[in-house]
Parts: sequence; C-alpha cells; structure tokens
Amino acid sequence: MADRLTLSRGAVLLGGVSLAAAMSVRRLSPLQAPAAASEAVEVTLTAAPRLFAPFAGISYQGLAYNGSIPGPLLRVRQGQRLRVRYVNRSGGESTIHWHGMILPNAMDGVPNLTQPPAPDGGTFLYDFVPQPAGTRWYHSHVFPQLIKGLFGMIIVEDPHDEHADQDLALVFHDVAKAASVDAAMRGISTAPMVDPFGSPERRAMGPEEKMGDEVGYAAHCINGASYPKTAPILVRVGQRIRLRILNANPTQTRYVRLAGHTLRVTHSDGNPLPQPVEVEALRLGAAERYDAWFEVNKPGAWLLQGLSADPMAFQQAVVVHTPGMEGATPLGSAQSLEGVRSFTYELAGAAQALGTRPRVERVDVRRSYVLGGGRYGSERWTMNGEVWPNTAGVIVRRGDRVEVRFTNKTDMHHPMHLHGHVFEIVEIGGRALRDPLPKDTALVDPNGGTMTWRFRADSPPGRWLLHCHNEIHMMGGLMTAVEYR
Repeated sequence: MADRLTLSRGAVLLGGVSLAAAMSVRRLSPLQAPAAASEAVEVTLTAAPRLFAPFAGISYQGLAYNGSIPGPLLRVRQGQRLRVRYVNRSGGESTIHWHGMILPNAMDGVPNLTQPPAPDGGTFLYDFVPQPAGTRWYHSHVFPQLIKGLFGMIIVEDPHDEHADQDLALVFHDVAKAASVDAAMRGISTAPMVDPFGSPERRAMGPEEKMGDEVGYAAHCINGASYPKTAPILVRVGQRIRLRILNANPTQTRYVRLAGHTLRVTHSDGNPLPQPVEVEALRLGAAERYDAWFEVNKPGAWLLQGLSADPMAFQQAVVVHTPGMEGATPLGSAQSLEGVRSFTYELAGAAQALGTRPRVERVDVRRSYVLGGGRYGSERWTMNGEVWPNTAGVIVRRGDRVEVRFTNKTDMHHPMHLHGHVFEIVEIGGRALRDPLPKDTALVDPNGGTMTWRFRADSPPGRWLLHCHNEIHMMGGLMTAVEYR
C-alpha cells in the first residue's frame, strides 16, 4: 500500500499533527554509554524525505531526521548545553519542538509564535541547557511533518538515578491511513475505535455514538519496526531493567504490558513520581512517557506489547528473552484490560475524596476551561466555546502561582500538554490527590470529567502553548497559551 497524505488544512499551523509514522528496522537503543564529558553536546539534525516499509505490503513516503525514524536518540548530562544545528530539507518550512523542556521561549520550536520556521533548504540553531532531567522527546511542530516521521527521544541524565543493568528506550508509533486522517479532520471518519476491552476509552462511548474523529492505522511499530522484525531484547536472570517508553501516536492512548511481569513505575513524563507504583499495564496518552522497571527472576521469553482491539495489534510487540530462549514461543498477554491492574493518576497520587476542589494555601491566577466541540461532521474542538487563535489565554506574571481547571464536556479523553513548564495534577473528578503528580501532558476524562493543574510561573518569559496533543483536536482549535506579562 503506497500511502500519500492529503489533508484539508494549510501547510503551516501552530501545533502539528503527530501521527507518528513507521520506519526501517533498527535495534532498540541500550542507553549504556553516558553522555560525553564535554561542556556542550553538538548535533546536526537533517530532515529529509525517506521511503520506508515497516511491514509486508506497507510502504510510506515520509520524513526522517538523519535518515532514521524515530530520529537519533539524543543523550545529555543534566547541566550540559545542547547545540542542535537543524538542516531543513523537508520540502517545506519546519521547526523542532523540545517536548517537556524548560528552556528559553525562542528555543521552543513553535512556528510563527516562538520562532520563524526554517525555510526549506535553510537552517536554525537550537542552543539551550536541557532541563529538567528525565525522558523527553523532540518533534516537528509544523503540520503535517510529525505524521511523516519527524520525532525522536532525548534523555537528560539525572546523576541521582538508581542503577539499571540495562536502560532501554522504546518509542511506540504508528503509520496512519491518510484517507482516515483527512476524514477525521472533517469529523466524518468511519475508522473504528480500537482501544482494548475494559479500557476507560471504551467505557466512555455510548453504543450508538458516532466518532467522526478516529484515525485508522496501517501499521504499528516499536523503534521503527513491526513484529516479528522488531529486534529482540536479551536480558539475564538477576538483571534490573529500566524501560523508557514514549507514546508517539498522534491520537490514540496506548496500553503497554510485559507478559509475566509486574512493572514498577518511577517517572511520569520524565518526572519522578512521589512514590513508585507497581502495575501490570501502563496507560500512555498521546505524547506521554513512563519510566518502568522490571526484574528478571527466571529464564524465559516474553512479549512486551501494545494492547489493542485492532486485528494488527500483534505488530506492536518485541520479544524479551534470556540466553538460550531465542527460539522459544514467547508468553503474550490478552488484548484486554479486564482484571488487569493498570497505571492511573489516581493510583499514583493516592486520590482522596476531599471535596470538589483541592485545598491550597495561595493561588494568584485561576483559569477554567470547558473543553467542547467534536460533534460528528464538525471539525471544531473548543475551549470555552472558542477555537484557536480566539481562545482566551492564561495571563501571568513571573512568580505567580497558577491554577488551571478543565471540565471536559466531550466524549473523548484529551491529552492536554503545556509547553515550557512542569505542572502538578492536584485534582481529578472532585478527588484531591494526596501526592500531586508532576507532568507536562495529562489525559482529561470525558463526559463531564474534571482535572486541576497547579504550577509556578517561573519559566522564561514568552508565550507558551497549552493544547490537546490529540492532533485532530489540536488542529480543530483545541489550543491556547500561557502568556507572561
């Protein structure tokens, strides 16, 4: 299937659809070598066309950083400067957004808001000290380049991290069906919901509801390959393995499970959790990351896989095995969440019924948003009834304590992302979190669900986007900005 992308919007728009594409086969990246000891890491990233075929019968004309999808795994030490010379040969204007980073506003990579986009054939120098430490990622913020493959992971080493025998980066990404993307942009897609049975996404939808915004996918990948071409992970009995997992899908929540093992989750979006949480499955909204550990207690072979009702869900898997078990049939997991202990914000934050609003000592700026729109046949997704750029922003002064509260009136979960800050989730559905969760992206529950964030306005001055990372919703207008005055 040769798939060409045709969409109904302009070529450059704030925010870009991140329908992550799939790629040539490449090995999973063990992050064993520490970042160089120099004061600065200097990298050249070149965006250029790339044709790749992740699965038999599937070919896709995409874009790649340095010829690789996902792009190169970048690694820096905390406090080390990063200089990225971006060479744009994509065929159109382009930028790089450094997702989850607190950095000068001019380095944030939002076209026509924080920087003029690099023209085709041009260059741009990104120069900043990446912070905070943890698992972050980078991607194009020019539509529709992320859908074509311009994304990658960046690790900022934390000197206080516990030791891992292996430290593995896994990017879960997918090849979108172009026709379904175009239909979803207009609110008339007929692509089915493929979230696993027992998931919150399934429970949120009524039996007769028409979706309209769902995107269909032609292939499912991990680090540029589809099973059985994914490179196996060799582990040894007694080892403690750290997994850094990114959901680079543009619209769908991903559920990830390692058969036969419990995962100890220590970080969310690269930020340490108040306390580790043990689960059987991870739930990752679009753009979310989790660091999860497991111990190898016995010989065997197991599938690390994404759970989905899609008939092609088997493609998003990789074999984890001990020596001598290369040819064994790996143990897998059912494509269902029934009876499975999954990661939730409430579980990690020890949610308690302490009233409809969390207690707080002081808030300087409060802003509430009702998330709406998304009716079948409509391309509008709204914040307080408006679409970007007419949405009311959050106006702050440096040092303000800021509260942002969402009420989601739609029937879809929204992975809301704030640029340039780490916020804390303090309330979900009227339940306060005893231990607020530090994040940069968080799923807001549908059908009247609420979520409250708090953060300190102590980032560099400028305008910082706040938007839904479901790219269909963002392109439909679900976006605003935090503006320093």
